Amino acid sequence: MEFNERQGHIIEIVKKYEPITSEKIASLLNVTRSTLRTDLSILTKTHVLEARPKVGYCYVGHQFSSKLLSSAKKITVHDVMSRSVAIDEKVSIYDAIVTMFLEDVGTIFVLSDNYLAGVISRKDFIKTAIGGADMKSIPVGMMMTRMPNIVVADENEPIILAAKKLMDHEIDCMPVVEKSEGTSNLKVLGRISKTNVTEFFVDMFKEIK
Repeated sequence: MEFNERQGHIIEIVKKYEPITSEKIASLLNVTRSTLRTDLSILTKTHVLEARPKVGYCYVGHQFSSKLLSSAKKITVHDVMSRSVAIDEKVSIYDAIVTMFLEDVGTIFVLSDNYLAGVISRKDFIKTAIGGADMKSIPVGMMMTRMPNIVVADENEPIILAAKKLMDHEIDCMPVVEKSEGTSNLKVLGRISKTNVTEFFVDMFKEIK
């Protein structure tokens, strides 16, 4: 969140003189206490400042950031991921579209012999429809994005790393996978999406005070 110029000055004053009363802050800024009321309210509600009864205002923004970072580093993809929706590569495009709407997802993972073979999204279906293809006869394997051109996540990697992958590659979700022992085949364990990541950070901000 960006603060205005006066709020920035208030933060610097509190950092330097904490604990400090609102009267003293107003005096240093040469304004009235009522003028600062809204600014102090915003700064306390965003956990940058803390108002301590009979003591004054203290700066806690650094403490809040530290708590947030510490908590985020402990969370892995496994803790946040959701159930994946997968189909066999031989399933028709039409049936895949039906599955997508019934499951209410934007991406479906495609399997070959129960291992990850590709990914197909709403955009892929739209392109196919525009092209006038026979959706009931063409299998999804003909139009999916194939391995190794798929970004994947490991269930044990930090959620921060997964979020960065989603941003860097500008994708909505990734399959969470594990490698089959002795092979390069990938088994799909779940999915991690922008929605999963957003919900995680929203819940974290609710919990960290």
